[in-house]
Amino acid sequence: MNSQNNLSLQAHQVIREVQKAVIGKEECIRKVMMAILASGHILLEDIPGVGKTTMALAFSKALNLREKRLTFTPDVLPADLPVLPCTEKKPENFIISREP
Repeated sequence: MNSQNNLSLQAHQVIREVQKAVIGKEECIRKVMMAILASGHILLEDIPGVGKTTMALAFSKALNLREKRLTFTPDVLPADLPVLPCTEKKPENFIISREP
Protein backbone atom coordinates (compact mmCIF):
# COMPACT_ATOMS: atom_id res chain seq x y z
CA MET A 1 0.00 0.00 0.00
CA ASN A 2 2.91 2.34 0.68
CA SER A 3 4.08 2.19 -2.94
CA GLN A 4 0.57 3.14 -4.13
CA ASN A 5 0.58 6.16 -1.82
CA ASN A 6 4.05 7.11 -3.04
CA LEU A 7 2.96 6.83 -6.70
CA SER A 8 -0.13 8.90 -5.98
CA LEU A 9 1.94 11.61 -4.30
CA GLN A 10 4.39 11.67 -7.21
CA ALA A 11 1.54 11.89 -9.74
CA HIS A 12 -0.02 14.81 -7.86
CA GLN A 13 3.37 16.53 -7.70
CA VAL A 14 3.77 16.17 -11.48
CA ILE A 15 0.26 17.54 -12.02
CA ARG A 16 1.03 20.55 -9.81
CA GLU A 17 4.23 21.23 -11.78
CA VAL A 18 2.40 21.05 -15.12
CA GLN A 19 -0.36 23.33 -13.81
CA LYS A 20 2.28 26.00 -13.16
CA ALA A 21 2.93 26.13 -16.92
CA VAL A 22 -0.58 25.42 -18.24
CA ILE A 23 -3.53 27.37 -16.85
CA GLY A 24 -7.16 26.27 -17.20
CA LYS A 25 -6.66 22.75 -18.53
CA GLU A 26 -6.99 20.80 -15.26
CA GLU A 27 -9.16 17.99 -16.67
CA CYS A 28 -6.89 17.51 -19.68
CA ILE A 29 -3.81 17.47 -17.44
CA ARG A 30 -5.37 14.79 -15.22
CA LYS A 31 -6.29 12.68 -18.25
CA VAL A 32 -2.77 12.95 -19.68
CA MET A 33 -1.36 11.90 -16.29
CA MET A 34 -3.70 8.89 -16.24
CA ALA A 35 -2.54 7.88 -19.72
CA ILE A 36 1.09 8.18 -18.67
CA LEU A 37 0.49 6.03 -15.58
CA ALA A 38 -1.29 3.45 -17.75
CA SER A 39 1.57 3.46 -20.30
CA GLY A 40 -0.91 4.63 -22.89
CA HIS A 41 -0.67 6.85 -25.93
CA ILE A 42 -1.71 10.50 -25.97
CA LEU A 43 -2.95 12.58 -28.88
CA LEU A 44 -3.55 16.23 -28.05
CA GLU A 45 -5.96 17.79 -30.52
CA ASP A 46 -7.21 21.36 -30.30
CA ILE A 47 -7.10 24.64 -32.14
CA PRO A 48 -3.71 26.36 -32.55
CA GLY A 49 -2.36 28.40 -29.69
CA VAL A 50 -4.08 26.80 -26.69
CA GLY A 51 -1.02 25.21 -25.05
CA LYS A 52 -0.70 21.67 -26.39
CA THR A 53 3.04 21.93 -26.91
CA THR A 54 3.47 23.82 -23.64
CA MET A 55 1.64 21.03 -21.81
CA ALA A 56 3.74 18.33 -23.46
CA LEU A 57 6.96 20.18 -22.63
CA ALA A 58 5.80 20.73 -19.04
CA PHE A 59 5.11 17.00 -18.60
CA SER A 60 8.46 16.21 -20.17
CA LYS A 61 10.28 18.53 -17.80
CA ALA A 62 8.31 17.41 -14.71
CA LEU A 63 9.03 13.75 -15.49
CA ASN A 64 12.64 14.41 -16.54
CA LEU A 65 12.02 13.03 -20.04
CA ARG A 66 13.47 13.88 -23.42
CA GLU A 67 10.86 15.49 -25.64
CA LYS A 68 10.31 15.13 -29.36
CA ARG A 69 7.56 16.80 -31.33
CA LEU A 70 5.88 15.51 -34.43
CA THR A 71 3.39 17.73 -36.22
CA PHE A 72 1.03 16.09 -38.66
CA THR A 73 -0.52 17.64 -41.70
CA PRO A 74 -2.93 15.94 -44.11
CA ASP A 75 -0.10 15.19 -46.53
CA VAL A 76 2.18 13.34 -44.03
CA LEU A 77 2.77 9.72 -44.99
CA PRO A 78 4.31 6.96 -42.85
CA ALA A 79 7.40 7.05 -45.07
CA ASP A 80 7.93 10.68 -44.02
CA LEU A 81 8.47 9.72 -40.38
CA PRO A 82 12.05 9.36 -39.15
CA VAL A 83 11.15 6.51 -36.76
CA LEU A 84 9.13 3.60 -38.08
CA PRO A 85 7.85 0.67 -36.02
CA CYS A 86 8.86 -2.79 -37.16
CA THR A 87 6.55 -5.30 -35.55
CA GLU A 88 6.55 -9.03 -35.20
CA LYS A 89 3.59 -11.21 -34.27
CA LYS A 90 4.25 -10.95 -30.53
CA PRO A 91 3.83 -7.50 -28.88
CA GLU A 92 6.85 -8.06 -26.62
CA ASN A 93 9.00 -8.18 -29.75
CA PHE A 94 8.03 -4.66 -30.83
CA ILE A 95 11.11 -2.95 -32.24
CA ILE A 96 11.73 0.70 -33.01
CA SER A 97 14.24 1.30 -35.78
CA ARG A 98 15.79 4.62 -36.66
CA GLU A 99 16.31 5.30 -40.32
CA PRO A 100 18.73 7.93 -41.68
